[in-house]
Amino acid sequence: MWRSIKRFLIIIVFISLFLNMFSSIHTSASPIGGVNSYSAIVMDQKTGRVFFEKNAHEKRRIASITKIMTAIIAIESGKLDEVVTVSENAVRAEGSSVFLKQGEKIKLEDLVYGLMLRSGNDAAVAIAEHVGGSKEGFVFMMNEKAEQIGMKNTHFANPHGLDDHEEHYSTAYDMAILTKYAMQNDEFRKISAAKVHYAPNPDSQWQRKWTNKNRLLTELYKYSTGGKTGYTKRAKRTLVSTASKDGMDLIAVTLNTPSQTDWTEHIQMFEYVFEQYDYHVVVPHGPIEKVKNKVYKDHAQIAHDYVYPISEEEKDFFKVKYRLIKPKKSWKQNRDEIPEIIGKTEIYFKDEAIHSMPIYYKSDEETKNSFFDQFKQIFGSIIGVRQI
Repeated sequence: MWRSIKRFLIIIVFISLFLNMFSSIHTSASPIGGVNSYSAIVMDQKTGRVFFEKNAHEKRRIASITKIMTAIIAIESGKLDEVVTVSENAVRAEGSSVFLKQGEKIKLEDLVYGLMLRSGNDAAVAIAEHVGGSKEGFVFMMNEKAEQIGMKNTHFANPHGLDDHEEHYSTAYDMAILTKYAMQNDEFRKISAAKVHYAPNPDSQWQRKWTNKNRLLTELYKYSTGGKTGYTKRAKRTLVSTASKDGMDLIAVTLNTPSQTDWTEHIQMFEYVFEQYDYHVVVPHGPIEKVKNKVYKDHAQIAHDYVYPISEEEKDFFKVKYRLIKPKKSWKQNRDEIPEIIGKTEIYFKDEAIHSMPIYYKSDEETKNSFFDQFKQIFGSIIGVRQI
């Protein structure tokens, strides 16, 4: 009898432990399940809001998504129309290649297309030598840029991402920050979104045809707007991708993916955000109604709307604080002394500061003109005339 009771109690304890363990796993799990990559993140391109992350700040090898940095530095150099003479060092670069020839002359712009679409390591070295003066000089530029844009856990050692240095790494978060920065550049967006590019071939009358390796862009996901693939034996698969739907622009990054699940992981992350979140006007442009100070009342204004992506349940999670400089007594009589910027707006989401905006002083004349301009735009849209 006692043995039966003892055995029953052991079974009850075991079941209880199992259920507690399952409950713990369930409650800590993200709404986005099935992400097998070691590191992952999905970020809003406009505001930088992170919707989902997994080991996003852990340093990892990044393989050829390194070339996003190489591309944006080349584009910002202003040398895209310059002709590059391909060196022996570039031709000897290991791994993926666009099969450049030593001594070949090719435009820097074509090299950037070969870099982004076909992941040419030879193109990466040719770009680095031309823009940076040497591969080492270009790597210095890469790390300078990384520091400037806030990539705090990143160090570049080459322009292509090959595993030839131990101190070449980044994080999923930092690569999203880099992509957010790069996507502000029109030329980068155009190159990243290209499905195919034709470049001169010195050995043939037929042009080279470079098809983008990013299958999300070319065949798998209709909302894809670009990105960059990567792979080395040590880094495994890495992927950065961008997508846009109904005015929302997203960035997804996965690192150290063991198999070709990264395509579906990115689609899964994008679809979750597109379905669950939408932009909400947190601070509207125009006069700030809450301002009661006699000097500033009806004159303290926000220049443009601030929008933030939220779910339906998050609408009440914002706090907005208006901080105004103390007006001088003379300003009541002489309003020309009032500075253009009279304070700032601080925006908090879930008690965390996410953004600040200047508060402008608008004179009576400026306020009238602003109202008249708005009226003209509304009236113009009614009669089918657009103001330009």
